[in-house]
Amino acid sequence: MSIRRTTAFLSVIFVLAACTTGGGATTAPSAPASQPAASAPAASAPASAAACTVGVSWNNFQQPRWAAHDEPGIRDTVEAGGGTYISADANLSTEQQLTDVTTMLSQGANVLIILAQDTTVIGPAVQAAKDAGVPVIAYDRLIEDPEVLYITFDNVGVGKAEAEAILAEVPTGNYVLIKGDPGDPNASTFLPQGWDEAGLKAKVDAGEITILNGPAGGAGEWPKDYGTYTEAWKTEEAQANMEAIIDKAVADGTPINAVLAENDSTALGVAAALTGKNYDPYPPVSGQDGDPANLNNVAKGLQFVDVWKNANELGKTAGAAALALCAGGDMASLTLEDGLIDPAVAPAAGLTAQAFETPGGSSVSSFILQPTPLTAENLQLAIDGGQVTKEALCAGVDAASAPPACQ
Repeated sequence: MSIRRTTAFLSVIFVLAACTTGGGATTAPSAPASQPAASAPAASAPASAAACTVGVSWNNFQQPRWAAHDEPGIRDTVEAGGGTYISADANLSTEQQLTDVTTMLSQGANVLIILAQDTTVIGPAVQAAKDAGVPVIAYDRLIEDPEVLYITFDNVGVGKAEAEAILAEVPTGNYVLIKGDPGDPNASTFLPQGWDEAGLKAKVDAGEITILNGPAGGAGEWPKDYGTYTEAWKTEEAQANMEAIIDKAVADGTPINAVLAENDSTALGVAAALTGKNYDPYPPVSGQDGDPANLNNVAKGLQFVDVWKNANELGKTAGAAALALCAGGDMASLTLEDGLIDPAVAPAAGLTAQAFETPGGSSVSSFILQPTPLTAENLQLAIDGGQVTKEALCAGVDAASAPPACQ
């Protein structure tokens, strides 16, 4: 179903007024990080037919999925509903993101969608929005604020799906844990929690699995001190970290039997390290996001599982929720129209916002979508869902060992 067909899905139960039919999308230019933040505008009433501008603050637009899937879902949904889309890219700078948010507020944003660079320091930007009477949506990364709407995938479920796939393939042995950015709760809390729900910690405690990049003697705090974090989820940093782990394992005569990489950009770094070092036997590797390069690696046998978060659907959810909030909808009782998003990824709890208990003890309203684990056997789902073309998926795949989707 096309995201440009408003009659198919754009109604949201709590959208009480239509938004403006402004021109095409505009992009708010990012101010230099040294530029002083402008004063936030005065508090405003909910937007009516005269105004509906949705501002999106991206932490790092260079990661492939944001431009390819998330942004089109948000932008096209907002524009199809008559709204105006503006955005800014903080390019990994927390200071720049604070400036970007204030700039979009001064440009008249009626609702903000924030993909936080560091959720622990985004507070002033959120407060500026609240002071201006502008609702905030935390996109894909939790912001610990009960007045913020949280829209993401079931990140505990993502971690569980990663670990279940790898544990089924390698139930005992030596594991490497490659985590994401330490400032992202997904990396430090939710994904490891999912690993534990799949049984990883129980196997570590039973001595069936050893974490090679854990604390000496296993005396550290789980999961904080186990695994290696990757600043900004950078592929090159994950590769360098994995190369060092491989070198030490080889020197110690210790085999690497499996690698739990938290997402696709880190999984690319792991695969590059393993292939660059000609590591044999090649261990199963996990990842998440469904980036085309990683799906191609699954088809080639360089990544065992890729937990696909259908970002097209996440973007549509955020765009529709933004329109509802723009029209004065109540955050705690927003209800998405049936048919807005693919039932396969719709929240398990239903289409009405649910309370989500955060690690910090807050309760936030949320829409939590469901992920889809992909292995070589079901890659056709990614083609059918428009995540990747068959040509990109199957590029360089050995015909003799091609998965079903490439035959």
